[in-house]
Amino acid sequence: MMDLKENFIQLCLPFSKDESLINHFWHEIETKYSEKSRHYHDLLHLENMFRELDSVKDRIKNFTAVSFAVFYHDIIYNASSKSNEEKSASYAESRLGNLGLPQDLISKITTQIIATKTHQKAEDTDTNYLLDADLSILGKDPEVYLDYTRKIRKEYFIYPDLLYKPGRKKVLKHFLELESVFKTDEFRGKYELKSKKNMAEELKIL
Repeated sequence: MMDLKENFIQLCLPFSKDESLINHFWHEIETKYSEKSRHYHDLLHLENMFRELDSVKDRIKNFTAVSFAVFYHDIIYNASSKSNEEKSASYAESRLGNLGLPQDLISKITTQIIATKTHQKAEDTDTNYLLDADLSILGKDPEVYLDYTRKIRKEYFIYPDLLYKPGRKKVLKHFLELESVFKTDEFRGKYELKSKKNMAEELKIL
C-alpha cells in the first residue's frame, strides 16, 4: 500500500507543506478503506482504479482532481446507506479545504465523487474516465468478476438472499439496459462486451 500513500502525499504537497496533516489525512483514508466490513471497496479497489487511469492519463485534463476523487469517492461506505457518495463528498470537502485546495478544484472533485452514485454519462470527460475506472471490474476475466461478486455479497451480508438477490438483479438489469456501460471509447473498447457477458451470466445464477 506504500504506492498509494506516496501517491497521496505527492498529490497534497503542491497545496500544503504540513506533512503531519497530510500524513494524518492519509491515515484516515487507510483506516476507512481497511474497515472490517469492506471486502471490495477497499485499498485494492483504489489501486485498481489508479492502474486503469494511468493507462489513459494523457487523455485526462485534470489528473489531480480525478486522483483526489479516487481517494475519497468511497471514504464513507455503509451498505445500508443510500447517501454514501454525498457523505464522502462532504468529507472530502472538509479535508481538502484544510489542505488549501482552491474552492473551484474542490467543487470539481466533489462533483466527480457524487457522479459515482448514478454513473450517468457526464459532460465532463474527466468524470467519465473516473466512472469507467470505477466500473472496470465488470469487464474483467470471469474468475475475477466472480470473485468481485462474492466480495460484494459479503459487504451486503446484513441482507438475506430474499432481499439481496432482487436488489442485485435490479442493478444488473439497469446496467445491461444501458446503451453502453462505459462512457469513454477506451474503456468501451476494452471492457464493454465482457462486462455485459459477465453480468448476463451472473443474472442466470441469482
